[in-house]
Amino acid sequence: MAEKPVILTGDRPTGKLHIGHYVGSLKNRVEMQNTGQYTPFIMIADQQALTDNARDPEKIRKSLIEVALDYLAVGLDPAKSTIFVQSQIPALSELNLYYLNLVTVSRLERNPTVKAEIQQKNFERSIPAGFFTYPVSQAADITAFKASLVPVGDDQEPMLEQTREIVRSFNSIYGDVLVEPKGVFPPKGSGRIPGLDGNAKMSKSLGNAIYLSDDADTLRKKVMSMYTDPNHIHVEDPGQIEGNMVFTYLDIFDDDKEKVAELKAQYQHGGLGDVKIKRYLNEVLENVLGPIRQRREEFAKDIPAVYDMLKKGSEHANEVANQTLEEVRHAIGVDYFG
Repeated sequence: MAEKPVILTGDRPTGKLHIGHYVGSLKNRVEMQNTGQYTPFIMIADQQALTDNARDPEKIRKSLIEVALDYLAVGLDPAKSTIFVQSQIPALSELNLYYLNLVTVSRLERNPTVKAEIQQKNFERSIPAGFFTYPVSQAADITAFKASLVPVGDDQEPMLEQTREIVRSFNSIYGDVLVEPKGVFPPKGSGRIPGLDGNAKMSKSLGNAIYLSDDADTLRKKVMSMYTDPNHIHVEDPGQIEGNMVFTYLDIFDDDKEKVAELKAQYQHGGLGDVKIKRYLNEVLENVLGPIRQRREEFAKDIPAVYDMLKKGSEHANEVANQTLEEVRHAIGVDYFG
């Protein structure tokens, strides 16, 4: 019987996860996990988070458990997926070291994702070396588990291409050991949710996100503060739906597409107020997020059990990564003592 394809995916623990993470990757992970057709490894990338948060390790420590709770709350199941912590897998650091020799500085500088993030974080030339080389670290994470599928957002395609280049270089020099991964991307148009303020990206740093852990009151307040059409002053005024965050979110979260189409037509014609559509969106989001919030509260009652789950997952991940590392050492020829 053929082995199931391996999936590797994960998140940096720099805060709680928001609905952008849910739509962009978490929902897809749960669906893939539940088909039973894959072997999923889900990593909390604490070492990668330290590349630009080295002076604030407490932030990473606190966020680790928050991300684990979010994972469990959305339906990631440790009985079906190996959920593990990056720093607990020493093999990843050694693989990273070998791969760094196969990548040039100029190639890393050309990586569009790295370029964009360097700009976003205003590093200029003061780039932490660990941050600059994190695409190589990602290649180590993916190849350690021989993952053939990596569910990611569209913006991560350049990172995957870098991994494929490393795999090809390694295999051509040392023999076929590593597996070339493919990306699994969210459906067109749902990969990235704009922020509540209409900003192109929902993010922790911009303070424009709805978190999976937000209580019902916080969710309602955030929805009521959402950016709509600034020219839609009176209920009877015709309103614009393009760039109106309420309708953007309804398109993503409301399964009743007919109802959304009716609301759009009514809003464009005039006669539908912002408060009314925001209340409707709040109901739609509460239906999605309410059960997640409830499960999260249950798991949060026993934090030691969550740590135990991460420990067991990391132990299993360690075994798998060590096997790959043995093969890599043997291929390079550095297994001098058997």
